[in-house]
Amino acid sequence: MSQNLASIGIWRIVLVAFGLTISSEWAVGSEEPPALNPFAPVQTERDDAVPGYIEMSDGQVLVGNIYMTRDKRLKVYDESTKRQREIPLRAVKQIECKVLKEWMEKEWRFKELALDEKYYTGREYPSRECEYTITLQDDRQITGPLAELFYIQPYTQKPDEARAYRPEVKPEKYLVHKRQKGEPGTTLEALVYVKSIKLGEEALEEGKKKAKTYRPSRTSQTESEK
Repeated sequence: MSQNLASIGIWRIVLVAFGLTISSEWAVGSEEPPALNPFAPVQTERDDAVPGYIEMSDGQVLVGNIYMTRDKRLKVYDESTKRQREIPLRAVKQIECKVLKEWMEKEWRFKELALDEKYYTGREYPSRECEYTITLQDDRQITGPLAELFYIQPYTQKPDEARAYRPEVKPEKYLVHKRQKGEPGTTLEALVYVKSIKLGEEALEEGKKKAKTYRPSRTSQTESEK
């Protein structure tokens, strides 16, 4: 009889210990995720972004991480092979714009209630035609018309502010296009365009140096105030 009681007591101890083990594992598995820190650095970088800079025709330089729409590739018509090429952004080292021609176009409008008769408004608007040379990482080049939208996430954080709170900075958009048209009454100089895009760590450092020397002209200041 005493042996039976002892056996029952041992089994009870084993079952209690097993139950404690299961409950502790369940507790560990059901732990809540750590609370978000509102003062932590904002993670805004895209995993497909490439460091570099964008240089505008007025001398302005924008430094940061550059990317396109997700899974988008550059589509350029290769004049040498007479076919369209699709190129991932990470395979690109540089994109340079060459102005083929630019002129002031007269503004014409259709007369009211007349579908085939136009009249000259007395105003002109700037027009430009460009082609682009894409240099790949292996230094091969492709030249042709291009029409793509690029995004740049500007660098606003100093090295000593890596852990400081900072508001999210929205990316800026820049259109690269073979044909450009300005507003009536504006000038060719005011029709600012993307002159070049350079990608890579070396380009990033180069862009930082260029950005420090940029001084906006009176024309660009006037346009930004409008």
